[in-house]
Amino acid sequence: MDAVSLLLSVLVRTLSIYSLILLVRVLLSWFPNLDWSNPVLSTVSSITDPYLNAFRGLIPPLGGLDLSAIVAFLALNLAQQLLGSLSMSLMGSGYGV
Repeated sequence: MDAVSLLLSVLVRTLSIYSLILLVRVLLSWFPNLDWSNPVLSTVSSITDPYLNAFRGLIPPLGGLDLSAIVAFLALNLAQQLLGSLSMSLMGSGYGV
């Protein structure tokens, strides 16, 4: 049980780091003159765009605003909370035995 809860904790931290990278990507999208051929920017884009594109297919832009990033953040946050609570419940049940 400890290995599973440790794995879930690592996954929650990984999703937290991904949330920060996603936030950087969304903030950088506000600057249209950026050179996306820059290796750092293209790496950030290649990491985050597949996830964002999944939500862009569900929610079309409204008036030029891409609201799919909000739904993407909500889904990521929900996954973090569910995995975190599952990890905590597994750790709590392991010590009671």
